[in-house]
Amino acid sequence: MTVSIILENKGHDTVTAKPDMTVAEVITLLSDRRIGAVPVVEGLKVVGIMSERDVIYCLNKHGGEALSLTVADAMTAPPITVEPTQSILGALGLMTRRRVRHLPVVERDKLVGFVSIGDLVKHRIDRIEADAQAMRDYIAQ
Repeated sequence: MTVSIILENKGHDTVTAKPDMTVAEVITLLSDRRIGAVPVVEGLKVVGIMSERDVIYCLNKHGGEALSLTVADAMTAPPITVEPTQSILGALGLMTRRRVRHLPVVERDKLVGFVSIGDLVKHRIDRIEADAQAMRDYIAQ
């Protein structure tokens, strides 16, 4: 199973930010959409990720002035990304090793989706439950 399966189910539409947006604008975006992170794109290329964690670090370092800084000043860069062909277990392992909760999915340097650790774990749990049900059905025959 690959990350492309997750995108087929969840869709490829992705909320993004631009490097010249302010931190305050991204906070509003995250809050309004009830999401934890956005890929930062310049043209079609992912140049970073702006997460709730980045907002906290920025506020701690710059105080209230952080709100007027640009996303480029506060984002995590370079971004850790995966391709749609990456296995789900491989993506989960990468997230665990690198201590990240969101991964832009890129193909030929172009953003094609965005997955969270929640998306990947939900898929794994759904698969395990389906396999368990198939075993119960098989045994019951």
